[in-house]
Amino acid sequence: MIQLLGEFDCKLDAKGRLMVPSRLLKQLPNADKEGLIIKRGFEKHLTIYPASVWGKIVEDLSTLNQYEQKTREFIRYFTRGLADLPMDATGRVNLPNALMESVGIEVNSEVVLACQFDKIEVWSKAVYEAQFDKAPADFSIMAEELLGNKNRRPNGE
Repeated sequence: MIQLLGEFDCKLDAKGRLMVPSRLLKQLPNADKEGLIIKRGFEKHLTIYPASVWGKIVEDLSTLNQYEQKTREFIRYFTRGLADLPMDATGRVNLPNALMESVGIEVNSEVVLACQFDKIEVWSKAVYEAQFDKAPADFSIMAEELLGNKNRRPNGE
């Protein structure tokens, strides 16, 4: 299982290329051979997956009932703009223009690469920082609601 760690401030060049930070490259030892996949995220960001992780997601998606309209719509939206993200010999990737435009990332702009478990979110730096201005009033209550009851038995024992 891949466990990606860190948050990295980066700058896109005039062609929309991103130099993957060396500390992140070390966590992706096979990215140059295996490849990376990029797609829109659920919020206003892009998501990069190592190809092996994306393969597992495709396996999960393929188990859904594609005869149901809701499933087809979800898969269509979830995979919209999906692209291969080749890495050059210097560790650069070229973010697809259509995907950048869809989330408000511009060439020659600053972005944040935010690692989350086995994926990397790519955010406009301004949008990323702004979301933390709206942080929950009491983060500890959110943690309790989401994680506090993990070890309790269903009947309350």
